[in-house]
Order: sequence, then C-alpha cells, then structure tokens
Amino acid sequence: MLRVGIIGTGFWAVHTHGPVLAAHPDAELVGVWGRRSEAVAAAAEELHTRAFDDLHEMLAVVDAVVLTVPPTAQVDLALTCAAAGKHLLLEKPLALDPDDARRIVDAVRRADLAALVFFTSRHRPEQAAWIASAAQRQWSTARATWTASLFEPDFEPDPDNWRHTAGALWDVGPHALSVALGVLGEAVEVSAGPGPGDMVHLIVRHRSGASSTATLSLTTPPAASESLFAAYGESGILTMPVPLSTPQEAAACAIGDLAEMVRSGERDHPAGIDLGYQVTRTLSAAGEALSRGSRVLLD
Repeated sequence: MLRVGIIGTGFWAVHTHGPVLAAHPDAELVGVWGRRSEAVAAAAEELHTRAFDDLHEMLAVVDAVVLTVPPTAQVDLALTCAAAGKHLLLEKPLALDPDDARRIVDAVRRADLAALVFFTSRHRPEQAAWIASAAQRQWSTARATWTASLFEPDFEPDPDNWRHTAGALWDVGPHALSVALGVLGEAVEVSAGPGPGDMVHLIVRHRSGASSTATLSLTTPPAASESLFAAYGESGILTMPVPLSTPQEAAACAIGDLAEMVRSGERDHPAGIDLGYQVTRTLSAAGEALSRGSRVLLD
C-alpha cells in the first residue's frame, strides 16, 4: 500500500483526491496538510483522516503526496517533498515559469522519484487510450477547443487569485496542450492572439511537422462551453471521445499508475513531469507571443 498525504484543502482535495485515496486498493490516505489550520481540520474531518499541523511531520510518515495547490504555491512545496524523497502527483500546470518547472523535473530526477501531473484527459481511461492510439498515426493538423463559463465576461479580476491573473491560457490551456503534445509531439513554435473576453487563440507548430490550433476561454456562455480535440490527416478526422469517466475515476487511475511506478521503478509515463515541463514551456512562449503580438520559437 502506498501511504499518501494530501497537500491542500480545497475542492479537489476534499471531493476528488481524498475520497479516491480513502477507497483505493493500492493506497492509504494518511492525512492532510495545508497552510490554514482551520481548513486542514475541516478537510481532515470530512475525509476521516489525520490533520497535520506540520508538513515535515506528515512527510515523515508517507511515501507519496498529492498536491492540490495553485501553481504559485506548488513549486516550493514540490521541491520540499522531492528533497524528502516523496513520490508526487502534481497539479496542472506544473509551474507558471519554465525555469521553475525545470527545477521540479531536476529535483525529481535527482531523487529517482515517481511523479505524475494530473492532466485529467491523460488519466481518464477512454481518453488516455484514444491519445495513445492517435499518437501512432500521422496527422497534418489538429484543433482543440477548451472553453468554460467560469467567469462573466466583464468580471473584476482578483489579483490574489491565480486563475484571474493567469487566465484561460494557464487554466484550461494545460488541458488542451496535454492532448495536442501527446498526439502531435513537442511544440517548436507558438503564435497567439486575443479573442473576446479572456479568450486566447493559439497556433502551434510541432516538431513532427504538424500544426495545431487551440481556442481557450473561461468566459464563454454556458451553452457554448466545450472540451474538444480533433486530429486531421490522410486517414480522415479522428475526434477524441467526450469524457465518460469522472475526475474521481481519472484520479484513481493516476494513483494506481503512481503506485505501479513506485513498485516497478519505472519513471517514464505519458502524463509524467516531462509532459508537465513541455506544457509549461509552451504556455510561457504563448504568453510571450500574446504580449508581443508575434510568434515565438522554442528552439
């Protein structure tokens, strides 16, 4: 059994990862830690587990940690956990800066740890299988649409809320790119332009020679919200299946894969930290292209 602690006390900790860990055949939920003691106590009570006041005290009794924190907090916490020799299930995006993402990758590699990033499309069984199959074919282009109605178009951004400041590019962008990079390969060039509200349009050129586009938004009308990916090539059009499994089922698959990586010593995974780094690197270039109004070469 993989002894696991949760870092964070928000919705994903209490309603997704916590219940999954409590019921998982390969894992034992040891406890939860967060920065606010009241929230930690409430989360621990909800999950029927131990509330830790000290992070290092929790790290001393677990094999792995699940981070459910914003990317602005994840970097330092991930480095602390890696230094303690703990395997990691990390939140997306891995970081908001490629240098920080590389620091996490290097720390994980130095300590020979298993580490995954919770890109839900890469852990949902039906979508993960589709991505693996699609990646074996030749494609000329692909398009992704990841739009949500999280905020009103004229909402007032809160400077302390990372989703408000980073926007759709960094919130739903990781989902779109985790699929695009999985199917078409590493990105080598990015162009970006704004749309209405917080909408962002990306054009990505991949090392394979294929190109892809992505439309991202958190302020789309509810009736127009969707998560869609389709690839185009000589064999026709192949559309990724809509999600059939829940985020909890995706989390269960992620924990199962992490436990197997720990048992086997395998360190490579389609949703591992290398993909997490590639996504952060591509999104950072897209942000630069958006601000400059030009394309950015990643090589």
